[in-house]
Amino acid sequence: MGTLLWRALLAALLVCGIGLLPWLTRTDPAFTVLKARSAEREATPAVLADIRDQLGLDAGPLRLLGDWLGGLPRGDAGRSWISGAEVMPDVLQALGASLLLMAVALTIAILVAALVCARTLCGGGRRRGGGSGSAMVAALPEFLTASVLATVVGVQLGWLPALGWYGLQWTILPGLAIGLPAGALLGRLLDDLLPGAFAEHWALAAAARGIPARRIAAQAVRRCLPALLPNAGLFVVGLTGGSVAVEQIFDIPGLGRTALQAAIAQDLPVLQASTLALVLLAALAAGATRVTARLLIGPALRDGGLSSLHRPAPPARRTPPLLYAGVLFGVVALGLPRDPLALDTRARLQPPSWTHPFGTDALGRDVLARVGHGALDTLLLASAISAAALLAGLVLGLVPRLSGPLVDTVNAIPPVLAALLVTAVVGSGGATPALAVTVVAWAPLAAHTAALLRQERATLHVTATQGLGAGRWYVLRHELLPAALPPVTRHALLRLPSVALALAALGFLGLGAQPPSPEWGLLLAENQPYAERAPWAVLAPAAVLALLGALAVTATGLTVRRPRKALRTTQPRPGAWELAFR
Repeated sequence: MGTLLWRALLAALLVCGIGLLPWLTRTDPAFTVLKARSAEREATPAVLADIRDQLGLDAGPLRLLGDWLGGLPRGDAGRSWISGAEVMPDVLQALGASLLLMAVALTIAILVAALVCARTLCGGGRRRGGGSGSAMVAALPEFLTASVLATVVGVQLGWLPALGWYGLQWTILPGLAIGLPAGALLGRLLDDLLPGAFAEHWALAAAARGIPARRIAAQAVRRCLPALLPNAGLFVVGLTGGSVAVEQIFDIPGLGRTALQAAIAQDLPVLQASTLALVLLAALAAGATRVTARLLIGPALRDGGLSSLHRPAPPARRTPPLLYAGVLFGVVALGLPRDPLALDTRARLQPPSWTHPFGTDALGRDVLARVGHGALDTLLLASAISAAALLAGLVLGLVPRLSGPLVDTVNAIPPVLAALLVTAVVGSGGATPALAVTVVAWAPLAAHTAALLRQERATLHVTATQGLGAGRWYVLRHELLPAALPPVTRHALLRLPSVALALAALGFLGLGAQPPSPEWGLLLAENQPYAERAPWAVLAPAAVLALLGALAVTATGLTVRRPRKALRTTQPRPGAWELAFR
């Protein structure tokens, strides 16, 4: 009951925080509205006071929150500070575009996941191949996939439209940009679970009875889905965040792009409604996956069968992370001695050569130099964020009753959405992406810490230590923390490339560093308009970002250990899953 109340309180605080955005912002909303409506008019105290009176900002935070919450049941989310139009109709129209894009992306993700698992399913659970291709695709962030697809398929090849939103044909490229990485990652997770399902008693008994392999494969997928659905809910949340960048690249009038433009323009009523819609969409997706998982589990939950589905060994042949790290280090080492700010207008948009191995950008600057210096800035900031997230995760993981519901709430907020809220409060700048990523980066580390401590408390040596009279603090310092700290620290280090990619995504959206900074996301955004004339200016930083993502995926794979043979032969009670064949 206490946990339920805590969850309800967190949800209420989140909604109230969205409602109080106009009062929380440090910038003067009256000044923002005045500059948007009439840039030439002087911002005198009398004029600003009149605008505040019109917007109702002088009524105080409680009145402001009450008016906003009271209007939502009537479909009234206020009026735009910039255009003066009602907010709700435009937000609902944008929501429809985003839902269509999400449906196409989910369809593509399911198809990609099926292709990744096809060989394992056809082979009766025997893994064939290492899946390095799917690892590379899974490592690509959405904004990077969208940039490459728009540049190569849309602009260079001209096969599909790369700009606008005028029909089903215009949904294919953005759907691929979102669905390909998500489908590859879901497929890899499912492919890791399938061998364990095929090795269980019910599958062996079904094969011995002569049941067709196709039916056994279908039930094996059904057997693995409950363990996969919670991650699928998080992926839907990720799709919500990734759609912001994709909608911006392909000029789609969706909810993410609407929220981004409102945050940059400080049009807080539009941002409030868009943020609330994004949070509700993520919460509904997470809730739907949990309900679906319970419906799929059925009697197996009582049989305890789900706890014994073991993760198989990693593929024997895997590209070593040291190779990716070596190539990445080589690119950075070659770029650092060069000047990233040196202008040469006579060498604008030059193709790759011995002088400029990655070519030049629209101002004649060396792309290799900007990639190298951007890597140094991005990775240093990512290291600081990872250290802060590690500290917060360890501290909050010690109190799982407090942090558990908080983790679920934070997981419903993608980094892009957090950055939009930070931008609305403190404005855009170099600190915005760091704050936004730090807000959400601690959650998986806290969940990992809580799980490890819960497992360690159940061990015999901790019970014996407590039985000998050791106090709580002694057990924590000498038994629990030494067991949890090394794996959680490795977890934080493995998330370092993901943090760097998140920072690059926010920089790409214009929510972070400003020109002439060589930050990776900003570098990609600056060169995007010249993709047709100089594709190397986009593809070179895109390749480096893809290399960083592949490093994250392969490094994470090193933590998967081969189960002991004794454990691999342990099977759950077959009764619940044999019922599926009756």
